[in-house]
This record gives sequence, structure tokens and C-alpha cells, in this order.
Amino acid sequence: MDSDQFVKQFLSIAFFVEKETGIFAEALLAHSALETGWGTKVKGNNYFGIKGKKNLVRTKEISESPDLKFHEIYSVTPFEKNGKTYYEYDCKTWFDSYLSPKDSFLKYADFIKSNPRYSKALTQDSAEGYLSEIARAGYATGLNYEETILNVLKSVQKRINKLTVTVAQDLRK
Repeated sequence: MDSDQFVKQFLSIAFFVEKETGIFAEALLAHSALETGWGTKVKGNNYFGIKGKKNLVRTKEISESPDLKFHEIYSVTPFEKNGKTYYEYDCKTWFDSYLSPKDSFLKYADFIKSNPRYSKALTQDSAEGYLSEIARAGYATGLNYEETILNVLKSVQKRINKLTVTVAQDLRK
């Protein structure tokens, strides 16, 4: 699936979840796109990388701590960035699974809304503000996560605009 197909396939779900929860559709798509490589790395309909107890998956995690516990650790590689030491874990960890993509999007919204550390994100008046706060609250372990997710958001917005133009052109025919 490429990025255009990803947006086309999940846009209606994102709009539905936005209507139900108030979380911006573009932010939902951008977050999901980043977490799944535009839908190419999805296990158990988990479109947001939410950890749980259902699927054991090999992954890479980055942390400031050298002694995190995972199910299975293949390697730990220390590295320096901006004068700070980080550790990249090649490991297996547990992730949740869901009945459908729609269920995943809805459960993600529930997860965000029920977790106090994301409360500031829910007060934002733009998708950019929402995603910045999600990143600042520590949703993911990736370095430069905020910058990365905002770049994905721009890409999603571009694809939504392209899709809207295409649909409008088709309706004019």
C-alpha cells in the first residue's frame, strides 16, 4: 500500500472517529501512517503501535535507560545524540490487536482520552498542535518524533487535498 492508497482507504474511518471523539482526522491518519509505515507494517489491526498482551512482535525501541525489560532482547546498542546517551533495543515486545482498522482507530482515541498524560493534546485547536503534544508527552521512543510526525501530517494533508480535488473533478464529469 502506498501513501495515497493509505489515505484513501482510511479517510472515512478517520472522519468517523473525529466526529465521535473530536480528535482531528488528519492527526489520526498521520499518527497511524507513521506507526505503520503507511499501513505496510500492521499486526493484528494495530494501526497505532499500542502495546498490550496479544501479539509478540520484534521491534526496535529507543530509550535513555540501559536496562529496560522486554520479552526477548537481541541486542542493545548505545549511541550519542546531542550530547546524550541513548540505547536502541532490538527486541520482542507485546502489542494489542483489534477486530478491524475501525476498532483500532476507536481504541486509540479511547486510549488517548483516558490517559492523563495526553490531556494537553486534547485541548489543541489544530492537528499540528495535537500531534506536537502527543509527541511531547512521550507517545513513542523515536528520536525527533515530533518533527517526524509533523512531516507525515503535511504529507497526509497534501494527499487529502489531492483526493478532494480528484473527487471534485470526478463529480463534475
